[in-house]
Amino acid sequence: MTIEAPTARWNDPTVDAVERAAALLADMTLREKVQQLGSTWPDAEGAGGDVAPMQDTLLRAEPFDDAVRDGIGQITRIFGTAPVTVEQGRAKLIDLQRRVMRANRHRIPAVTHEECLTGFTAWTATVFPTPLAWAATNDPELVEQMARAIGRDMRAVGVHQGLSPVLDVVRDYRWGRVEETLGEDPALVGELAAAYVRGLQESGVIATLKHFAGYSASRGARNHAPVSMGPREFADVVLPPFHRAVVDERVGSVMNSYADVDGVPPAADRRLLTELLRDQWGFTGTVVSDYWAVPFLQSTHRIAETVEDAGVLALTAGMDVELPHTLGFGQALLDAVDDGTLDVAAIDRAALRVLTQKAELGLLDPTWTPEADSAAIDLDSSTNRTTARRLAEESVVLLSNPTGTLPLSSPTSIAVIGPGVDDPGTLFGCYSFPNHVVAGLDGVDIGIVAPTILDGIAAEFPTAQIVHERGTSISGDDRSGIPAAVAAAAASDVTVLVVGDRSGMFGHGTSGEGCDVTHLRLPGVQEDLAEQVLATGATVVLVVVSGRPYAVGHLAQRAAGALQVFFPGEEGAAAIAGVLSGRVEPSGRLPVQIPGDDAAQPGTYLAAPLALRSDGVSNLDPTPAYPFGHGLAYSTLTVEAAAVDREELPTDGDVTVTATIANTGGRPAWHVPQLYLSDPVASVTRPARTRLASARVHLQPGERADVSFSVHTDLFGFTGPDLVRIVEPGALVLTVAQSAADQGVTVAVRLVGKPRPVGVDRAWAVPTAVDRRG
Repeated sequence: MTIEAPTARWNDPTVDAVERAAALLADMTLREKVQQLGSTWPDAEGAGGDVAPMQDTLLRAEPFDDAVRDGIGQITRIFGTAPVTVEQGRAKLIDLQRRVMRANRHRIPAVTHEECLTGFTAWTATVFPTPLAWAATNDPELVEQMARAIGRDMRAVGVHQGLSPVLDVVRDYRWGRVEETLGEDPALVGELAAAYVRGLQESGVIATLKHFAGYSASRGARNHAPVSMGPREFADVVLPPFHRAVVDERVGSVMNSYADVDGVPPAADRRLLTELLRDQWGFTGTVVSDYWAVPFLQSTHRIAETVEDAGVLALTAGMDVELPHTLGFGQALLDAVDDGTLDVAAIDRAALRVLTQKAELGLLDPTWTPEADSAAIDLDSSTNRTTARRLAEESVVLLSNPTGTLPLSSPTSIAVIGPGVDDPGTLFGCYSFPNHVVAGLDGVDIGIVAPTILDGIAAEFPTAQIVHERGTSISGDDRSGIPAAVAAAAASDVTVLVVGDRSGMFGHGTSGEGCDVTHLRLPGVQEDLAEQVLATGATVVLVVVSGRPYAVGHLAQRAAGALQVFFPGEEGAAAIAGVLSGRVEPSGRLPVQIPGDDAAQPGTYLAAPLALRSDGVSNLDPTPAYPFGHGLAYSTLTVEAAAVDREELPTDGDVTVTATIANTGGRPAWHVPQLYLSDPVASVTRPARTRLASARVHLQPGERADVSFSVHTDLFGFTGPDLVRIVEPGALVLTVAQSAADQGVTVAVRLVGKPRPVGVDRAWAVPTAVDRRG
């Protein structure tokens, strides 16, 4: 059946999107407007396992044709709910969009959204490394390239909005969703999030910042738990990545946090969703609810008596679209208008934003059809896999190599030991399709080619005899396989001991959403396995493949070498094997600390003086085993000198720090110099060190380079005693180092003049330049 192309003003693509949306809004009934604020999930009951919190108890959806009567704002996860081929998913989505258009007199299609945290969460789509691995690369250009590829694939099959990236700054490594984050440094999170937003939105897909805000700072690292945080820490640690993506990258959408911050759930926080996000930062996109966050205001936060009341609270606070089903919006908002508890203006405001976005996406154009918005595509193309491989290779962190055992030199026999070495799922994050959906289904193939770590090592060392023993399971207390693993290690030239996580959801994994922990020892009895294998005296290389940092320092320091790998995706096995052999030069740097054996939590490198080691004051030592930014190479890297172009500058100025770095060893290597700020005396307590920027420089043996960092004084600012962000006059120390704990080379500058407030349009980027010296 052909859908007649409409010709009203709102269909005219030459007219400004806001004007088109306003014209359409003026022609709509109140019910038609409210329908644009809702969503429907047609296939939720067929989802594989737990793909969303409290999924089973909150599925109260209307049948699709009832839900879309008079239109609908969004369609939820046609590709990301169950295994469908590209052709099946496209046909399904085309049919649903045509039904939506027939069901409303203005022929308005729906926005379709999907998850895309480690790639498009769809069957047969590329599984890229997890975001914590992106952060280990210090390579925003490569992250942008990945996001552009993800967006291209999504848009080609008719998807308009991606629910990524995650901008939560890690505050406690016990939290299950650490793997989804970009680490514990707000500047690094902001750099990489901005790159991801650029890439995705340049492909025509709306990026969605989440979770706004404070989610990762929950008490006890429990998912959905309350957040106790002062306004200064919130402003200086939690908000900056969101601020940057909104102001600099003009992100299209923001999703609320499930947590409550000092008793106020963000889903109902007008100060956060309207006064800060829109009035101060100038955000013009849509605020979408995290799944069932609106009814949670009634069921878990208990600040609303009914789900209908929850809908009114969320809308008036600044929420525009309820996902994944319409429960608190819809008829509840119409009833609230009738009884006088809701002003129609709140509905008009949200509907205008939704319709404006649909105009910007081309969904109101007279030539738009569901068929034209989708095309055949290989979701796991060779181009995608090349990008995935590069990300995986750049993310591998060499923790230790005390005797130069690595890279391995033609071993005749290798014992590959560990519970996950024969399972490709141990390479993926919890929002990858194999772990997110397929893991909950029986007899379904993961849909992609993903060699295991065992496969990767066998391919990398084709002449070596490979012996495999699992030793134990990832979780549980079965020790029966440990003796065989010990025997294999004792009889082999080299042992590669792989420990860590298998990601899952809501307790069905050792890492991932709803998989929080009380301590940072390895899951199950893997530590027993490691201790007994190391006790053989064999040459053991420890490889930790995980979604969070574990307290493995005592193991790594006894091994002949150690790697930290955060879920590296479908190309991860070859990347790990390539680093072991030396085919790949290790270049990853830790985006989180590796905690000490008994390190107190929560922990972060952004520690104020009172949070550092204090002998005679506290018996707990927070010193990490390996600091933020740490990572070795198979060569010797140094920072030889540093200088500034001025030693004194106004509080509104800029300074260039130039450091001479060198590769004084015998192999090519990646140098990752990092620039840190210390503020010895300030009007509020400051972290001992704060990262400002980093660079990636490939150096040949004996090569030197001058790396320049151009820093605006906005980046020296902080939230002062009166909760206004300021740059203060006074002495500062800038250090170019190879980690947050590395002494590095320091230079001093002094800011002069009056304290200066820092505005919304503040500087974020630190341009770098490299001058090679030979």
